[in-house]
Amino acid sequence: MRVWHTQKAISTLSTTQLELSSPLKLNHFLQLCSNSKALDKGKQVHQQIITHGLGSNPFMTTKLVQMYADCNDISSAHILFDKLSQPNVFAWTAIISFRSRNGMFDECVETYKDMKLEGISPDGYVFPHVLRACTLALCLEVGVQVHKDVFVWGVDLNVQVCSSLIDMYSRCGDVQRARLVFDMMRERDLLSWNSMISGYVCNGVFMWAVELFGDMRLGGFEPDLVTWNTLMDAYCRLGQCDEAWKIVGQIKEPNIISWTTLMSGYSRIGKHESTLGIFRDMVCRGEVFADLDCLSSVLASCRHMGALICGREIHAYGTKIVIGGAFYKSAGPALLTMYAKCRRMEDARNVFDMMDQSDIVTWNAMIFGFADLGMGHKALELFTEMQIMGIKNDQTTISTVLPVCDLKSGKQIHAYIKKSDLSMAVPTSNALIHMYSKCGFIGTAYYVFSTMENRDIVSWNTMIRGFGMHGFGQAALQLLEKMNHAGLCLNSSTFTSVLSACSHSGLVDEGLTLFYRMTRDFGVDPQMEHFACVVDLLARAGRLEDCVGLIKRMPLEPDKCIWGAVLSASQAHQNINTGVLASEHLVHLEPENAGHYVTLSNMFARAGRWDDAVRLRKLVDSRGLVKPSGFSWTERGN
Repeated sequence: MRVWHTQKAISTLSTTQLELSSPLKLNHFLQLCSNSKALDKGKQVHQQIITHGLGSNPFMTTKLVQMYADCNDISSAHILFDKLSQPNVFAWTAIISFRSRNGMFDECVETYKDMKLEGISPDGYVFPHVLRACTLALCLEVGVQVHKDVFVWGVDLNVQVCSSLIDMYSRCGDVQRARLVFDMMRERDLLSWNSMISGYVCNGVFMWAVELFGDMRLGGFEPDLVTWNTLMDAYCRLGQCDEAWKIVGQIKEPNIISWTTLMSGYSRIGKHESTLGIFRDMVCRGEVFADLDCLSSVLASCRHMGALICGREIHAYGTKIVIGGAFYKSAGPALLTMYAKCRRMEDARNVFDMMDQSDIVTWNAMIFGFADLGMGHKALELFTEMQIMGIKNDQTTISTVLPVCDLKSGKQIHAYIKKSDLSMAVPTSNALIHMYSKCGFIGTAYYVFSTMENRDIVSWNTMIRGFGMHGFGQAALQLLEKMNHAGLCLNSSTFTSVLSACSHSGLVDEGLTLFYRMTRDFGVDPQMEHFACVVDLLARAGRLEDCVGLIKRMPLEPDKCIWGAVLSASQAHQNINTGVLASEHLVHLEPENAGHYVTLSNMFARAGRWDDAVRLRKLVDSRGLVKPSGFSWTERGN
């Protein structure tokens, strides 16, 4: 509302009013121009300042520097800045702010250093801009140095500066330091709480984000829309999407971010039908219009479901609400991969032709489409076509191609990487680790990992997963301890990888110990995949009663993977009772899968429960289910 009034005031400002204005009024008009980004009006004010003989006034010149920088006319701002014999902190802040706002990290930091060399003391307005640049560039080292300056110039208790520090440390992956800054604040505002809660979410420590939200409410702070959306994201990433859905009911006016967060959450846990249902609900309400991120998210669910008709409807809807080629530029990759998943390669190619052929994102989407279908040779052909056309690969290209490579083609791409500027890219190295692990060369995978100059959480998780794949459970556990000692935040995927490694290596006690440490020591609540790993761990060891006991204590409804692991172990260990229990649950979970009925019937037969076997056969016949070929209804055991 305030911005609207400012714009209205500027739009009604006449040349006569400017000519009759005093210096105080001209200064006021300059501020209005800055607030509303009204460059043309600002130039008129500048002309009147010269007419009034104030062109050499340092105060007015500084205000002009601020106006031009705020209106993104940095050339004019620099010309005036250079005319100042002694630019004050406000003039320096205007230049620093422009460069920070426009992602000019190096220039922003250099301007900040020049300001200090000129003897100008930074204040609470300068630091947030410099820290924002460090955040966008993910440059922790420079951010730490700026933090030291914050103490030197005595603004370490400034609320805005502290919030910027929390955001910088969080985005750079050092959530411990972010929390230390937060805890040392004498006063906090809502932005401080939001920054810390968001920091936990972006670092994968979702339960701590939920707990901090509770502390915020106890501290008397009421959440705003940003808080609610961040909390929803935390619940969704914990797999507790129903809790996130309850939050939508508490928000007076949920925005498109609220709805998209909820849809993405259900999509992430595989409940794609819920995602589509929420999208339809949102559209029917008519209170919020879908944006490109929302459409991309829904199309991703259509891809997973193979829901071609829904995908086509969203395709038509998107072209109606988004003008020009913006739809294909943003949602095109999701649309293309949806058609590819549905094996509609001609439609995928048509979308490909509508997208920008010079954009690497276009090619990456098409390569992913082939890779997702298991058509590795087509993906590699497209990769070669890119090379011939001179389209420069990026990290995503290499990361998409490598997983479908055999050892020979993988080595060829590795050689290509070494010759290019991609050799030091973390995602590329992660893909190489995965490729070599998959092809059985775990030693080479570890060499790539150990020679990386920088690693992210995916690097560690991929290497741990590789060790587990080859039965090196102890190596996976040792790598986990190294991660912990290095101060990295272990996320849900980390524990899935290590627990799986323990399962494949028969490390039952070690796996159970780690499972119970997850919540206690690391603040990560076990999700379905973690329970599945532990059930598999116990099942492989023949501890079927412990398996069933764990399943009964689960806070989540066990899925087919969990009961499938119990069934497989029951058959291997010839435990009929547990096998029958697992088969009954699988029949309940997938009543249309005739294979489960066959397995359960065989279990009944082994247990001598012939009446139950006959009853089950009649049930299948009445439902018209087709028995899988190669199975008989009864299988007498010895």
